[in-house]
Amino acid sequence: MLDDSLFKKVYKKTKVDKATIVSLAEKLQQGNMKDKETILEVIDTLSKMTGKKVSPELKEKIVKKVVSDDVPSNVSDMF
Repeated sequence: MLDDSLFKKVYKKTKVDKATIVSLAEKLQQGNMKDKETILEVIDTLSKMTGKKVSPELKEKIVKKVVSDDVPSNVSDMF
């Protein structure tokens, strides 16, 4: 497990706590990333964590890319 000092640094910069990070990591590891609802949960969690709104259109585009394994290695190439 990662050192608590790392989580404290992340929290200080982002206000995202250790429990939220661990919960998201578990969801990514255990979740079915071919399931639309799981992907939408991850998008919503990341949106809340970062304070960035994701439009329904962008969510749908992300879901389609992930489900079809069409995610580029560089995520910025996706948009």
